[in-house]
Amino acid sequence: MATQTTISVPALMGAIMCIGVATANSILMITFANDQRKEQNMNARDASLSAGLTRLRPVVMTAFAMIIGMLPMSLGLGEGGEQNAPLGRAVIGGLLMATVSTLFFVPVVYSLMRRKTLSVTTVEELR
Repeated sequence: MATQTTISVPALMGAIMCIGVATANSILMITFANDQRKEQNMNARDASLSAGLTRLRPVVMTAFAMIIGMLPMSLGLGEGGEQNAPLGRAVIGGLLMATVSTLFFVPVVYSLMRRKTLSVTTVEELR
């Protein structure tokens, strides 16, 4: 919408690529938080904060590498460049949103879900 690009097959392919990268980054973040929580006996909030700080650099590097790689395609220069420009634009926009989501939204949801799971487990242990 921001680039006035229509939704087309290349744009949808770019969206699928972004979903894949975002999912991989989120899985790595959650796995790291789980490992931190179990190995160092942390609560969910501290584990998600530690995972966010530790995985910040790899997530940002992955996103920016793909963004820089898609920048020439998104400009649509050259013969036939307009045909694949939506793919590049979708990947760039999607990766920007996915990176913010992975770094801020996923750790918050993880800590909330783990806290809920922990409180249910604690109640069952008390019975």
